[in-house]
Amino acid sequence: MESDVTRGMGRAAHLGRRAGPRPWAVVALAAALLAPGPAQAAPPLQARLAKALAVPHVRSDQTGAVAIDLRTGRKVFGHNEQRGFLPASTEKLALAFAALHDLGSDFRIETDVLGDGALEGTTWRGALVLKGFGDPTLSRADLRALARGVRAFGIRRVTGGVVGDESYFDSRRVVSGWKPSYLVEESPPLSALIVDRGRYGRGIAVNPPLVAAQLFRIELRAAGVAVDAGARVGTTPAADFPLAFVHSATLGAIVRYMGVESDNFTAEMLLKQLGAQEGGPGTSARGAAAATTVLRALGVPLGGVRLVDGSGLSLLNRLTASSLVSLLRIAWTDLAVRPVFVRVLPVAGLSGTMKRRLAPVRGRVQAKTGTTDTASTLAGYVTGRYAFAILHNGRPVSTTWARLAQDRFVLVLAAG
Repeated sequence: MESDVTRGMGRAAHLGRRAGPRPWAVVALAAALLAPGPAQAAPPLQARLAKALAVPHVRSDQTGAVAIDLRTGRKVFGHNEQRGFLPASTEKLALAFAALHDLGSDFRIETDVLGDGALEGTTWRGALVLKGFGDPTLSRADLRALARGVRAFGIRRVTGGVVGDESYFDSRRVVSGWKPSYLVEESPPLSALIVDRGRYGRGIAVNPPLVAAQLFRIELRAAGVAVDAGARVGTTPAADFPLAFVHSATLGAIVRYMGVESDNFTAEMLLKQLGAQEGGPGTSARGAAAATTVLRALGVPLGGVRLVDGSGLSLLNRLTASSLVSLLRIAWTDLAVRPVFVRVLPVAGLSGTMKRRLAPVRGRVQAKTGTTDTASTLAGYVTGRYAFAILHNGRPVSTTWARLAQDRFVLVLAAG
C-alpha cells in the first residue's frame, strides 16, 4: 500500500503534517487560479503551472516537475526535472512498466507440489514439497486445491511430511533502506512461499514458508490424505515428481491491483520475480537491476535515477520528474502496452488512492500517488493529452500543501 500514511497493512500515523487548507478550500483555490478576470488575457500555460506549484511550506528546491503534450512530445513545463528525488509510490510505475515489458501481461506465477520419494500403491513414501515461485496472491483456497490435486493423483498417505520450499527467492524479508517499522506495517515479510500475505491467526507469520507447509499439511488431511510426519522448511533437489499445481491471476491483473491500491507487498514480490528471471534466487537487487536495464533499453533517461525496491519505501530510491514522464510517454505511444499500463493508474474521483482527489476532473485523470513522511508525489495522464510528474520532498514534507500544489497543477493542465 501507499507508504507511511496511506493504505498499508496497518496505517502509520503521518509525521510532520502541517496545517493546511480545508478540503473545500482546495476546489475554491483551484477555481480562482483557473479563472482570470474578464478583462485579462489568460497567462501562458507555463506561468499558470508555475503559479499552481507555489504553495507555502513546500520548498521550490525540493520540488521537481515536468509536463509534456503527448500529441507533440513538446515540454510545456519543467522545474528541477533532472534532479533525483525520493519517489515514494510513483516508483511502482517503473516496476509495472518493467514487469509488463519483461514478463508480459499474460504471465502467471505457479505454485507446485512435488514428490520427493516414490509412490507405492496409494502411499507416497517420502515427502511432499510445496514449492513457491513468488505468488503474492497465494491463498488458503489455493492450498485446498493443491491438496485435492494430490488426492486425485491417487495418494492417500504420505510418510515423510511436508516441506516448504522458498528457495526461488532469497530469504530476506525486507529491502535495503526500509525503516524498521515498514515490516508488517507497510508490507508482510517477503518470501517466495507465503500464504494469505502471511496472515496467520491474529498476527503475521515470522516464518512464511513454515506456516505455508503447516497449512498445506492441514489441507491434505482435510482432503483425506494422511500425513505421518510434520512440516518443515527446506530445499529438496530430488523433488522432481510433479503432483499438483495452481496458477496465479495474470500479471496484468496483479499489476493493476498493485498500482490502483498502491500495494507495497505485491510490488516487492514482483521485483524479486524480475530478479529470478535473471537466474539464481530472486533478490531485490537483481530485480532492480533488471528493471533499470528495461528502462535504459527503451530510452528512459537515467541520470539521477536509482532503483532499490519496487514499492518506493526505501530511502535509497531516486527518480527524476524527467524519467517518470519519459516512461509515461513511452508507455502511451506503445499501443500494445498502453491499455494494460493505463489500468495500473488510479482514476481521479473513482478508484484507489485517487478516489477522493480531483473531483472537478473526475474520470479524466489517471495518476499514481506517492506518500511518505519525506515525499509526496503524483504522476500520470491528464485528459489523454498531457503526461506529468511532480515530486515534492522534505524532512518532513507537508503532505497537505504538497497535494494542494499537485491538484492545482493537474487542474491547470486539464483546463489547457
